[in-house]
Amino acid sequence: MKFPSPSISDGLHAAVIMDGNGRWATTRGLPRIAGHRAGVNALRRTVEACADLGIKALTVYAFSSDNWQRPSAEVSALMRLFHTYLRREQAKCVENGVRVSVIGRRDRLPRMLLPVIESCEKATEQGRKLHLRLAVDYSSRDAIVQAAAHLRKNPTRENLSSLLGGKDVDLLIRTGGEKRLSDFLLWECAYAELVFTPVMWPDFSESDLAAAVAEFRSRERRFGAVPTAALA
Repeated sequence: MKFPSPSISDGLHAAVIMDGNGRWATTRGLPRIAGHRAGVNALRRTVEACADLGIKALTVYAFSSDNWQRPSAEVSALMRLFHTYLRREQAKCVENGVRVSVIGRRDRLPRMLLPVIESCEKATEQGRKLHLRLAVDYSSRDAIVQAAAHLRKNPTRENLSSLLGGKDVDLLIRTGGEKRLSDFLLWECAYAELVFTPVMWPDFSESDLAAAVAEFRSRERRFGAVPTAALA
């Protein structure tokens, strides 16, 4: 198992935990799936805003391995939504140079979803402006365990990192007000800058993404070293 590496050249690798869809819908007296549908529009806005903000790779948490515990009707609706999103966005992604990859397990996904995933990945594989990775049935801890199992003879950081995707996350954004990683890109986020926002995902806008990137750029990333000013 090896996850496709983000296609990054002098650009940010951002990751987003798209949280708050259900709560957004509930507060409006709508079914939870209405929030997920609104979340698709937020994802589209976010993808379109990446280029102007220097983001070359975007990994989004669409469906965790723990999400199978949700009501079956909601899970089924989400799977249909993934299917529709990939079909509708494929041509637009090709046109705009967006490479799409789906990371996570596939053996538990509905059969009708698999050919759509494969078609979208193949059609967009030459995209170089943005690498969009959709984490579906994804667990970071499971991914680390599976990668480690392949490294019994040569268990180095570099080899494990390569199996998991190869590029560390620079900026992690979580919407919806929660402040935890929830088993998302744990290895890759070792030195990520974390931005938590109370904005529910369906309301997340281009300006919210720009604010998160501005916050990222205002921070001094030392990676355990002494600040340059302190050495002067």
